[in-house]
Amino acid sequence: VQLVESGGGSVQAGGSLRLSCAASSYTYSTYSMGWFRRAPGKERERVSTLSATGTTSYSDSVKGRFTISKDNAKNTLYLEMNSLKPDDTAMYYCAADPDYLQLFIGSANYWGQGTQVTVSS
Repeated sequence: VQLVESGGGSVQAGGSLRLSCAASSYTYSTYSMGWFRRAPGKERERVSTLSATGTTSYSDSVKGRFTISKDNAKNTLYLEMNSLKPDDTAMYYCAADPDYLQLFIGSANYWGQGTQVTVSS
């Protein structure tokens, strides 16, 4: 499975971005997938996850502002990010694993290279 993120960029606080994660595997629809981020000097943080059966989770810091979704026909995972804050500045990574728990705890087998999101005040 190869994962390629896109959609990052620089925005002002209050702005929006949509991240995309294109997956190469035909088994994509059976994988749990998620978004993680790492800000400079901080630990990697789970942002949002989407199980193969459609269950979603969000960190408290993004709940109500970010929405995770996927398009199985396009093998693509999305993260719609609204009301962005400077604290959202980080490298965002897409991850996938057939085991939801492994994904949820940050031990997914497959990771993308990341896309940078920078939010200025």
